[in-house]
Amino acid sequence: MHKIKNKIINNKTIIQPLKCGNDIVIKNNYIGDIIGDIKEQKWYKHLTTINEHKIQVGKNCFRCGLYKQGILHDLSKYSWTEFSVGAKYFQGTRSPNEAEREAIGYTSSWLHHKGRNKHHLEYWLDYDLKKRDGSVVGMKMPDNYIVEMFCDRVAASKIYHKHDYNDTMPLDYYLNGKSKNILHPYTKKRLEKLLYMLAERGEEETFDYARRYVKAYRKYLKRKKYKKKLEKRLAEKYDAKKQKSFEKKYSRKMKRDVKSSCKSKCKCSGKIHKCKCSGKLHSKCGCKCK
Repeated sequence: MHKIKNKIINNKTIIQPLKCGNDIVIKNNYIGDIIGDIKEQKWYKHLTTINEHKIQVGKNCFRCGLYKQGILHDLSKYSWTEFSVGAKYFQGTRSPNEAEREAIGYTSSWLHHKGRNKHHLEYWLDYDLKKRDGSVVGMKMPDNYIVEMFCDRVAASKIYHKHDYNDTMPLDYYLNGKSKNILHPYTKKRLEKLLYMLAERGEEETFDYARRYVKAYRKYLKRKKYKKKLEKRLAEKYDAKKQKSFEKKYSRKMKRDVKSSCKSKCKCSGKIHKCKCSGKLHSKCGCKCK
């Protein structure tokens, strides 16, 4: 155990450890060595990378007005299914998913990730309803997820290229990739417009346009929701009126048919029969009543 001596400075007692015999005094550089060893681990580097990426995407989304999506972006990366793979195949210059795909032929982390994050175009892949030959094509993405996908691509380029980053890199990565071939035409048009604008005009103008674009899209969704609600109310109102009108016409027609069918029946006989039209009891004879 360490020996303790008390030192009084300015009426305050300070406890100081002393070396005695073979005792070792714990120094700050020992703790620093432990922290340094932790920082060299792959899992820590991967955790730092996804934290930096999430913060960067959050900033980009906030600049576009996508506050909720910026906070919830890529939360599945912290699950064990994805985090363990990222820590194992971490390289620092590219995605661990590519390394896992090269190692075992597929990537379990990506299969888990793409089905839980709507800003990835692979989330919107489905069978082609026009050809019906089993081929898979991209469906139309909502505009807010297109903007989030743009923010994600910009942040990823900044994380992996670090100080060498420039505004043309997200566009170059998109053009060199194969994902553009399976995008829905509408999604492809919107995403390319943002990427080309970033490469030609810079971040400030591009994110300002994206913010106005998201704002206009939200107004469109509100109008669409109001129109659908109004159409539902009108349909219910006019359907009820039509139903009442039909019932009135039907009942009037039934009454006319009953009267016309029972006019020739005689009520002067003692025989009783049931009218086929109205179901009422009538007397029956062979003569015709006037």
